[in-house]
Amino acid sequence: MQKQLLHISFSTIALVACSVLSGSVATAKEPTTKAAPLKVLLVAGGCCHDYSTQTKLLKNGIENRINARVTVILSKDTSTKAVFEIYESDDWAEGYDVVLHDECSANVTERPYVDRILNAHKNGVPAVNLHCAMHSYRWGDFRSPVELGADNASWYEMLGLQSTGHGPKFPIDVIFMDPNHPITKGFERWTTVNEELYNNVRIFDGATALVTGNQVIPPNRKALKKNPNAPSREATAVIAWTNEFGPKKTRIFSTSLGHQNDTVADARYLDFVVRGLLWASGNLTADGTPAAGYGR
Repeated sequence: MQKQLLHISFSTIALVACSVLSGSVATAKEPTTKAAPLKVLLVAGGCCHDYSTQTKLLKNGIENRINARVTVILSKDTSTKAVFEIYESDDWAEGYDVVLHDECSANVTERPYVDRILNAHKNGVPAVNLHCAMHSYRWGDFRSPVELGADNASWYEMLGLQSTGHGPKFPIDVIFMDPNHPITKGFERWTTVNEELYNNVRIFDGATALVTGNQVIPPNRKALKKNPNAPSREATAVIAWTNEFGPKKTRIFSTSLGHQNDTVADARYLDFVVRGLLWASGNLTADGTPAAGYGR
């Protein structure tokens, strides 16, 4: 299945500190004995984002919501060529229940390096991908829809969706397409702060769209110079989805939201990421609550 959707830029909502929202990760009654903590590996760093702050927000947000232990691997490299020593080992994901990819490594193109990352997920390690992970590990004619099995398609096949860029930063309406999915159950529509909405070039057959983003983009100076009455334009794209990857149909959850610190700090965003982690690792119930032993 291919879909050509408009190029857009996402926004997520302002920080909502301490409030419990209808879409939050509900806390089910916990048994006397908790399960072992969910072991989450968070890999972050690279270009264009405040990863030092955002990794702290993610780690604290996850560990405060569910029974989890988050290990952070943070690169000091702020370029699009950020690489991570952990990926130099074939068994880099051993001992972790789920990997949270938050890299922004667009110009890392060494195939053996990228293959090592992907092999862990092909072999059954679930993943959650945030924001610029969608624009990492790309080469060749990546601005055109890639073909299945092509040399430059593997990362997109894991994600389940191919994106090439984003438009200007403006607020985005977050609209839940499937309100009955365990990840989205109970969430209510919201509007973000100025954010980046990533375009969709191709959506793969194994992917299921959960959330779309609608953004109204006012005319820029160039447009207004040509026409003082130039109208705003509207852009729409899928901003969160699930995927099944590889022969083991490994669970993958992704959201392209997450550029701004205020977005990552937003209670709704953190609730959403936590739902994705629980779903990918098989620890989310049908009603959207953590499986026994994983709630707080």
